[in-house]
Amino acid sequence: MHTPASTWRMRSGALCFSDGPAVMGIVNVTPDSFSDGGRYADAASAIEHGVRLARQGAAILDVGGESTRPYSAPVAVDQELDRVIPVIEGLVARLDVPVSVDTSKAAVALAALTAGAQIINDVTGLEGDPKMVDVAVQTGAGVCAMHAQGTPQTMQDNPRYDDVTQEILDYLIARKQFLVAAGIAPEKICLDPGIGFGKTHEHNLQLVRDADRFHQTGCPILIGHSRKGFIGKLLGDKQRNRDAGTLGVSMLLALKEIQIIRVHEVQHTVDALKCAWAGCRPSAAPGS
Repeated sequence: MHTPASTWRMRSGALCFSDGPAVMGIVNVTPDSFSDGGRYADAASAIEHGVRLARQGAAILDVGGESTRPYSAPVAVDQELDRVIPVIEGLVARLDVPVSVDTSKAAVALAALTAGAQIINDVTGLEGDPKMVDVAVQTGAGVCAMHAQGTPQTMQDNPRYDDVTQEILDYLIARKQFLVAAGIAPEKICLDPGIGFGKTHEHNLQLVRDADRFHQTGCPILIGHSRKGFIGKLLGDKQRNRDAGTLGVSMLLALKEIQIIRVHEVQHTVDALKCAWAGCRPSAAPGS
């Protein structure tokens, strides 16, 4: 590794950087998410889960109240609010870890930011709701804009690209330019190529291989590969536990200097990254 990667952190409403990749912990407050749906569907269990992830070393907690797995059903605004707002309020009251809201609805994002969240993580690239960009501008929130081909209801039907990496890179660069022109500060923008969102198995593998190309955007890059179907396919068993496979991809992404790694299993990821990062820095002292 030729230079340290940077991490994406919130301080005084702006995105700042420090050495090493950051781990974003997933807090799904849903009954139907593909991996852990229903495990933390009530506010109390979701808050405890988020606190546990923070203690394990999560640098950001990403709270979502609507599943975006393939063929998932949309959730009404009121239902999504009922799911995420108590959890965000509970986490903000107990932790000093930045909270992200995983939503494509402007009303949910605004309520979440009012409740203490600092980041909007939008799988539609802030395109799904015409009011989302205004919310981000008016609140000064950090944003993560993701690429997706289609919607969760259609994205895996027949995704096609001539050059998947180049096309997504072009989209992310254009999206950054649009968001900056709309009034969002460049240092508040993070970008995500959208592993699994309108991509085949081979598309996902190609995006992992080419992950470092997305640094051309000039923004921190977030990749959410945790427990996804392409990992099960690589392991040769869709029913097999995917945490070890996820960790292997995480280490590769760290070597490619991806700044934010979004995962379900935080403790093993943080431990592995700490040891791998120490080995990549000659000056690292034991226990540092």
